[in-house]
Amino acid sequence: MSTRALTRDGGTLPAVFDDFFKPWNEWFDTSSNLFNRMLTVPAVNVLESKEAFKLSFAIPGMEKDDFDIAVDGNMLTISCQKTESQEDKEHRYTRKEYNYSSFSRSFSLPEDVSKDKIQANYTDGVLSLVLPKKEEARKALHKSIAVK
Repeated sequence: MSTRALTRDGGTLPAVFDDFFKPWNEWFDTSSNLFNRMLTVPAVNVLESKEAFKLSFAIPGMEKDDFDIAVDGNMLTISCQKTESQEDKEHRYTRKEYNYSSFSRSFSLPEDVSKDKIQANYTDGVLSLVLPKKEEARKALHKSIAVK
């Protein structure tokens, strides 16, 4: 089974018909197509300091309850799932759309992370995680080397 993108050929109908076919044109317009936005995985920014690793993801439009963050052994998994439905009733037809978005990202944790002290915060569309380092890792990070 193959998947084929549905596109509208810009030269087949005069512009006069654009308003008439507007509801259907929105479905096939690849620049704003709902289906093109569903399968995206957010990029991650990782910052390492002496005290912790800090991860941040730009994930707008979600709620705090949509996230599932779990640690299994040395694997940190961040997943998110959201289902929305939209219904437009106009004249003699009904258009009903469903949007299901989800992603999952996993990271191997370094041995020097305190897994029981990981914190997560979701504010203004940004998911932030702080992975504190163990005390012995903080001390071992900075070492002066004598020149002989």
